[in-house]
Amino acid sequence: MDIVTPVILSGGSGTRLWPLSRKSYPKQFTQLVGETSLFQASALRLTGQDGAGALSFGAPAVLTNADFRFIVTEQLTEVGIDPGPVLIEPEGKNTAPAVLAAALYLAAKDPEAVMLVAPSDHVVPDAGAFRDAVARGMEAVRAGQLVTFGITPDRPETGYGYLSLGTKPDGSGGATPLEGFVEKPDLANAQTMLEAGTYLWNAGIFLFAARDIIAAFEAHAPTLIAPVRTAVEQAEADLGFLRLDPTAWAGVEDISLDYAVMERADNLSVVPYSGGWSDLGSWTAVHELSNPDADGVATSGDVTAIECRNSLLRSEVPGLELVGLGVENLVAVAMPDAVLVADASRAQDVKLAVTALKQKGAAQATALPVDFRPWGHFETLILRERFQVKRIHVKPGASLSLQSHHHRAEHWIVVEGTAKVTIDDEVKLVTENQSVYIPLGAVHRMENPGKIDMVLIEVQTGSYLGEDDIIRYEDIYARGQGAKG
Repeated sequence: MDIVTPVILSGGSGTRLWPLSRKSYPKQFTQLVGETSLFQASALRLTGQDGAGALSFGAPAVLTNADFRFIVTEQLTEVGIDPGPVLIEPEGKNTAPAVLAAALYLAAKDPEAVMLVAPSDHVVPDAGAFRDAVARGMEAVRAGQLVTFGITPDRPETGYGYLSLGTKPDGSGGATPLEGFVEKPDLANAQTMLEAGTYLWNAGIFLFAARDIIAAFEAHAPTLIAPVRTAVEQAEADLGFLRLDPTAWAGVEDISLDYAVMERADNLSVVPYSGGWSDLGSWTAVHELSNPDADGVATSGDVTAIECRNSLLRSEVPGLELVGLGVENLVAVAMPDAVLVADASRAQDVKLAVTALKQKGAAQATALPVDFRPWGHFETLILRERFQVKRIHVKPGASLSLQSHHHRAEHWIVVEGTAKVTIDDEVKLVTENQSVYIPLGAVHRMENPGKIDMVLIEVQTGSYLGEDDIIRYEDIYARGQGAKG
């Protein structure tokens, strides 16, 4: 039986699904469609075996950044997947360095390693059909081919790159030679390629032996080899993570796998796939996968739609009622701190809104009001000059770092569960409806000693309320200084 190691790329910070997806918590970790996050669905899809039992997936390797490292392991554990290696990129350098780092790491462990590289934010409804497609690509991998997966197009799509086959697929579903890559076309060329039947959408999913992709980098992108190899060899273990060396990584070129290797290699094959796929690259794509009704209206959350047509209406805030009245071809997404209202035809241009918000210095451009940490999460309820109110959730058995602040004092009121609170030399339990005051400069910590979530309201007062005003003395998650450590 062939063993394939999934390599899940999960460091992206896409903006095309703003305001739900932001740099602080991008779309792969959100529940956009289905019962799990896109990242969890990707990991579940790459577990088990193909239908014939000829192929089995090993524990997934994940490439992500430091801010998402605990989210990755928590979400895998939630769906019963034991995390494999989690490689931390010091900074985003696109897909080529990430894939090379994974290949070097896996090849050092197993010279015969085969890796399936997949983004963490795609939707593939039929997981079994996809696993079978991977199995069909293994013959080409055994022959030394670099295999990519092409989606059979069902419309003249201008938002995707294409793969050119030269001849129509023979219908066997096996790998076929890949002639070349085509950039995102205009509508006329997309229509021509659709009618030709010899083009597939480029899904950005790859299958190859680790040694073969390393050889391809040596032949076509040799300048990446030395710094990436150094970053892997000098990586430091950090709890269950492997932090790539930041000095070596800083010298790595920012380049995609397609540009660095795939468009230059001559040992390319493609497996056609027709089992359903979406990269959820716009709110229009989300609308299509959200079971719109007979009038083309898809809703989520507390939404009332009256005489609407061909629209997506989502309220992401429990208790916030979004009402659509007589709207058509509209996208409306309500968050606690921002609302998007857009013509559906402009769904691909949401990034323009993010750019405009960045230019005016709006925090909503990149940060959600909910901030996820390894111990739980907090939500900013009110933020004004010299005071801030938060709702803090701490998971059972979890603990915040032992810390102090230069610029703020804090008041804690427990509303659910019990908090174990340390203030300088004093340790005490604070139960529901009780409160405690943390003076400016006091060394303090909160823990949840119970078996249910502990929830408290925190009122901060002071001259500066930024999250970087934290001095950590001890931390069970081995975080350093700074907002997230």
